[in-house]
Amino acid sequence: MTDSIDLKGLMSIANDSMIDEDTEFIPLLSTQDEDHMNAEKVPDELSILPLRNTVLFPGVVIPITVGRDKSIKLVKDAYKGDKIIGVVSQKRDSIEDPKIEDLNRVGTVAQIIKMLRLPDGNTTVILQGKKRFEIKEVKQTEPYLKASISAFSESRPSKEDNEFQALVSSLKDLALQIVKLSPNIPSEAGFALKNIESPSFLINFISSNMNATVEEKQKMLEVVELKDRATLVLTNLTKELQMLELKNQIQSKVKVDLDKQQRDYFLHQQMKTIQEELGENSYTQDVLEMKEKAKGKKWSKEIGELVAKQIGKLERMNPNAAEYSIQTNYLEVLLDLPWSENSKDNFDLKHAEKVLNKDHFGIEKVKERILEHLAVLKLKGNMKSPILCLYGPPGVGKTSLGKSIAESLGRKYIRMSLGGLKDEAEIRGHRKTYIGAMPGRILQNIKKAGTSNPVFILDEIDKVGNDYHGDPSSALLEVLDPEQNFAFYDNYLEVDYDLSNVMFIATANSLSSIQPALRDRMEIIEINGYTIEEKIEIASRHLMPKQLEEQGMKKEKIALDKKMMEYIIENYTRESGVRGLEKVIAKVVRNAAKSIAMEQKYNAKVEEKDLIKILGPAHAKDRYQGNDVAGVVTGLAWTSVGGDILFIETSITRGNGKLTLTGNLGEVMKESAIIALEYLKSHSAIIGLKADVFDKWNVHIHVPEGATPKDGPSAGITMLTAIASAFTQRKVRPHLAMTGEITLRGRVLAVGGIKEKILAAKRAGIKEIILSVDNRKDIEDIKKGYIKELKFHYVEKMIDVVKIALLKEKVEYPLEVNIKEEVKK
Repeated sequence: MTDSIDLKGLMSIANDSMIDEDTEFIPLLSTQDEDHMNAEKVPDELSILPLRNTVLFPGVVIPITVGRDKSIKLVKDAYKGDKIIGVVSQKRDSIEDPKIEDLNRVGTVAQIIKMLRLPDGNTTVILQGKKRFEIKEVKQTEPYLKASISAFSESRPSKEDNEFQALVSSLKDLALQIVKLSPNIPSEAGFALKNIESPSFLINFISSNMNATVEEKQKMLEVVELKDRATLVLTNLTKELQMLELKNQIQSKVKVDLDKQQRDYFLHQQMKTIQEELGENSYTQDVLEMKEKAKGKKWSKEIGELVAKQIGKLERMNPNAAEYSIQTNYLEVLLDLPWSENSKDNFDLKHAEKVLNKDHFGIEKVKERILEHLAVLKLKGNMKSPILCLYGPPGVGKTSLGKSIAESLGRKYIRMSLGGLKDEAEIRGHRKTYIGAMPGRILQNIKKAGTSNPVFILDEIDKVGNDYHGDPSSALLEVLDPEQNFAFYDNYLEVDYDLSNVMFIATANSLSSIQPALRDRMEIIEINGYTIEEKIEIASRHLMPKQLEEQGMKKEKIALDKKMMEYIIENYTRESGVRGLEKVIAKVVRNAAKSIAMEQKYNAKVEEKDLIKILGPAHAKDRYQGNDVAGVVTGLAWTSVGGDILFIETSITRGNGKLTLTGNLGEVMKESAIIALEYLKSHSAIIGLKADVFDKWNVHIHVPEGATPKDGPSAGITMLTAIASAFTQRKVRPHLAMTGEITLRGRVLAVGGIKEKILAAKRAGIKEIILSVDNRKDIEDIKKGYIKELKFHYVEKMIDVVKIALLKEKVEYPLEVNIKEEVKK
């Protein structure tokens, strides 16, 4: 029951914001008063006062603090009149201005006994409930609710009903016990209870003051049979008494001298006592839950026996022992892993092709290889097939391809970044005896996915490191070997886990840093950079719509046509992929968004001048620089962000045949320069010189951009041509670039990265390219439309390179002393 106060305490609750159901007024109602009240007729129409968090019962007197404007107006009007109003509780107390549908249908006719005006502007009224009524129809809503009502009939048992008399007696006894046990209820409440003669008023009085929710009290108000209402109140009182007794019992058991150190102990003791009263404790409950969970798992007989054994071991442990939490965590991992729970595969290859084409433009050979892979899986019915490794420069869509494969198959998608991973335990886990031990990230991610056959992306596999903690790439050998991963051993799990149904896809930017044994277990699928034409399509189909959505822009608010896309690609990006392009497009869209938000004028159709204003001046790009200087030849290079052109500059000075190399060159590139010079010394006749001329001149080879490291054999024929041009002072064929490795025997060998190099040459304005005859197949793989303006020369021997590259025409300003004349002297 809640606390009660007398009229003297009324002012103490006057400052409450609205209604306080914990401040009830103790009334005493005689039998004659009750008979007189029951004889009163219920009006046909009443003003309705909504109550937030209490219910008024017939005969009970309560103080109400009225704060809402409508309610104050209603109370004032009623107080001036017959002082009779209808009181109805709200269904939800959060509603500030309730409509008729927000109120309960059954309420109580109330008489305003007293109205008090408080200094803060609120009004407190003392109400006495009369009779119950039911709302029929709303008559007005302003300035306050008024409705037509009807009397709510009540059925009372006869005085000879012994069962009802016993109910009433039990109610009074229980109420008196609660008053006695509760330290918050004053003893005057017991005196009031003893002096109540009327059974119906006793039930109403207890209902009004008991510790129950508004919904429960409203339910009591709406019960027609008095006997049924008495039974309902008795049930609630019994619960309240039991809670009080239990609370007192707990407090008596754990009564100790409390200080700062004992506070936590006290709380735990209370919890323990509650659990003992319920007949169970949390440890028992945990074990029961584990057993129940184990019943629904699909696993092999061996795993089932292991789990049952480990649960039995947990039951025998002391919950306070340190090993208890270790054992609990181990069992939770065993139970959470999806041992044989596989998602259903959708091997509709037409659907897969549609998804891949929708998400990725271009890279046709890569998508075709993925479809072949899925077709094999469909026919075989198992995952024992090569692990795919998508290899290519950043931003070409390697990771997103894995996501598209997962979507097409209907499998869960997991991405695990291996960049910077150095600890072997990240793959294999820690032994469970260590503090903070956990499974490896492979099993953690599978547990999170909830299925044993997700698409698992091992991102940046080329960036796995190693240190004294072990070599994670060696741990991956077992994971990525279809002949071994059906029994993957995790140190924490200490039992084999089947990874053979997982579809592993690795991504890498470089193959050189991947351990050879690991590379051997994967099938490499190379994803080359995109051409300008492909980038334009990708930007129009994917990047622009994505950025419009992310920046909250509509399509009609900004437009970038294909011409402007091409301008952005050529002047503001330098990459194989499209990640940098997306950032530039995002900047253009954000600029338009800012203009709209600040109500500034802007050009919805972006033009070149707008791009210069938004992005700044166009970046300087490498262009062909002419052939007016002897010894300068354009070469083609591959970088991590795509193809590029470079210039090999050669100059000669009188000396003793010394070779100098500058430009931050690697060992392989230096060796190419030495081979080129030695070849020309031994075959000087091909450039019309005597062999001893090389001993009288020093050669200096420089590759600009000295801050950038450069290495590789592909600049061999470029260096050969540059040295030959410097010694002969013959011009190099205009708009020509070349790439190829050389040997001392005079052969030109094939090199890699041809597509990227060709695209870089086209961007730079090159029209003719010299390649090894073995690179012809790489050119045939490129779409004809992308290279229709280029002319290719395929060579086998280094002599052919010099014949094609050097013109008969000499430079306008030759060396101060003609080399041939010097030789004759």
